[in-house]
Amino acid sequence: MPATWIETRAIPVGDLTRFPGNARRGDVEAIRASIRRNGQYRAIVVRQCDAGLIILAGNHTYDALCGEGSETARCEVIECTDDEARRINLADNRYAELGSYDNQELADLLSALDGDYDGSGWESGDLDSLNALLAPPDLDDLAKDLGDPGEKDTWPSVRIRAPHHVVAAWNDHVKANGDDDAAAFAKLLGVDVTV
Repeated sequence: MPATWIETRAIPVGDLTRFPGNARRGDVEAIRASIRRNGQYRAIVVRQCDAGLIILAGNHTYDALCGEGSETARCEVIECTDDEARRINLADNRYAELGSYDNQELADLLSALDGDYDGSGWESGDLDSLNALLAPPDLDDLAKDLGDPGEKDTWPSVRIRAPHHVVAAWNDHVKANGDDDAAAFAKLLGVDVTV
């Protein structure tokens, strides 16, 4: 049975309790910077139960609001079971990290800030890195810089961290096909690469 929404209201921060055992470790200082610049633009999700008002989603926003001296927090108050409370807490912490970015759209959004990244969680170096990804170097220019590999020369190596299931699939591919083609590895990672 899904959680039931009760109301949205401002609640004194002293009446709220962090979710016991919240596994996520957020960047409270970054959230404080956002609150200073943008205010509290998203409500904290709070479970109303016999134990009081327990924060299910927004524990670090709560910490940041306390750090900024806020007397109240805007909260979505719900009722739910213990099981639903755990699932909501886990889902809120997990789903954001499962997403990805469209690098061009992100670069466009960051560019529109005209260098003022305050309260966004981003820095100018992030935009520089994105622009470098969006405009990779010309391969001929790269070959000129690196030179052609001779018998004694080696190409630079690239280290990639990949989940265990990807590494296992890669090992299976190499055993089955007898090659270590970079394009095949990129495909396992879900990346399009022309080699």
